[in-house]
Parts: sequence; structure tokens; C-alpha cells
Amino acid sequence: MAVIAASLKPHSVLIATDFSEASEKVLRHSLALARSYGSRFCLAHVVSSLGARMAGPGAIAACEEAVLREAAQLEASLVRSGALAGIQHKFIVRRGEPWPELQQILRQESADLVIVGTNGRQGVARLFFGSIAEHILRQASCPVLVFGPRSRNDCWIESPSKHPTFLFATDFGKASLQGLPQAIALANHFEARLAFLNVVSASPPQRGLDADIREPRNSAYQQAVRRLTELAGNANLHVTPECHVVFQSTKPVSETILETAQELRADLIIMALHSPARSGLTSRLRSTTGYDVVCQAISPVLSVYNPSGTISFGPAAAEITAPPLSDADLIRIRGFGVKW
Repeated sequence: MAVIAASLKPHSVLIATDFSEASEKVLRHSLALARSYGSRFCLAHVVSSLGARMAGPGAIAACEEAVLREAAQLEASLVRSGALAGIQHKFIVRRGEPWPELQQILRQESADLVIVGTNGRQGVARLFFGSIAEHILRQASCPVLVFGPRSRNDCWIESPSKHPTFLFATDFGKASLQGLPQAIALANHFEARLAFLNVVSASPPQRGLDADIREPRNSAYQQAVRRLTELAGNANLHVTPECHVVFQSTKPVSETILETAQELRADLIIMALHSPARSGLTSRLRSTTGYDVVCQAISPVLSVYNPSGTISFGPAAAEITAPPLSDADLIRIRGFGVKW
């Protein structure tokens, strides 16, 4: 399977669908993206073999036949409407375990971008039963574009006259920065403003605190601003970027990302997700940030494969020391629209 290392320019786009009403929005945006890039388009659905064990082989065969008819009707409808005009496409229906079958389809179709919707299952149901979208997010070795249950019906892909805003969340780590080339390429392709975000894991400076307590916090903040500014300045973006540094304090990281995205009216959130080495309950509990963002965001989320198995969004204040910013630094940073 192709892993986009230098830029996001998908040659083969795959949408995993369940043919529900919610998936219609994802399908529409997927076709618009494939058309924008001139990509091959593949729609895939897997009839779960779990049904064969629960209801018997006759029931699962009947379900598969019904899905095949629905896929054929959908394809015919899209052809009649002109939605597939000029797009090389393929519709695939298979029976089996959903994720292994989808993984095989991804390899066979050389897909370098997966698009999926999720119903945002939460709580006990999510922890013990999971979802296909979550499997794809954590195990696909190519970028995954996810439309959560709260994502807007409108999309930047369908508004060529609009200059969208994309939010790129990073902790400056190697795995996190793997998403930067894709973020830059995507922003330039759609003439979008790219906003950089780093969440510093410390409480903001407060009046009345001793200088010894304030200094590490100020230092962490200044270091984060400096590093974001360097990333933005070297990104070769077509539209002037923005830089945002936010203290995490007691809020979950996911909440900080979502608040920033809402404040910026971001059309897309870009971040690295990890693929945990083990799939038990503890692993699920420790890797909720990305999935929580997907479930709550009103914009789609582009996740980039992170092979390191770790994810964080900001160094602790005590771990960073940096000299104060000079006047020249401050002028340069404010030119990028840094949020103070």
C-alpha cells in the first residue's frame, strides 16, 4: 500500500461505506475530492461474517445479495446524475471480517487515501465493540479522512470560491510532523490558510505567582511559539499561515483542539494518530484523543499514520528552557498571526 511521504496527492481514493443515510454526505465529499485530484475512486462495503455465526449462512447470503443490489442501484444512480462522469471508479462488496477484508482491498487497489464516516460510538459500546472507522484510523498505513457524526453537510471541497482554513495540531515530535507535508500540500491545493497548533501541558502564567514558578511556564510558551513560527516560515505555503499556542491546564487535549478549531471555524483538522501495539481495554483507554476529536468535531479530520505508538500535544513546562524572545522575534511571530 502506498504511503504518502512527501505530499498528499492521492492517486487512488477508497471510501468505506455502510450505505446508510449518514454515508451519503461522505460519498458526496469523496467524489468531489477524487474529481479535484483526478483520482481513481473505489467504494467498498464488507458484509460482516458475524451474521453467519449469529443468524446462519442463509441470512448472511440474503444480506449479501441485498447489499449487492443496493450497490448496483447506487452506481447506476450516480452514473445517471453525472456524479461519476470522468472518474475511474469501482464498487466492491465482500463478505468476511470487516477490517481484514478492507485491509486487503486497500492493498489490491493501492489506495493512498481512505475516507470513512463514523457514528461516534462512545462509552462501553465503543470500548468493547469498537467500530470499523476506529480500526481504519489506528491501523491503516495511509492517511485517513474521517467524517464524524457532527461534521457539517457543507465541505470546502465543494466550495471552490472559498478560501478554507485547515488546523494542523502538532507536538513537534517526529511522528506528529509526518503529517506536515500532507497538511502543506492539501492547504496549497485548496488555497487554504493553514493554522498551526501546539498545546503546552502546563497552566498559564498567573499574577501573584513567584518568579520561579512563572519562568518555566513562560519559557515553555516562548519555545512553542518559536518552533511553530519556524515550521510556518519554512512551509512554503501559498496563503499566510497562523500560529496558535494554548496551555492545556486541566482540560483534555481533545477539548483544546476542538475549541481552537471552532474558534477558527476550521474546515479540516489534521493530526497524527497512533497504531497501538496491543488492542486490549487499556490500550483503548489510553488512545482516546484522536477518536474524541473525530466524534465531536464539526469538520472532517485527516489522520496521518503514526508508527511510533505514542501521541501527545505539547511538552511540559519543566522540560523546556528557552531564552526570551527578542523584539525581532516578536515582530516576525505577530506577522504570522500568533494567538497570545
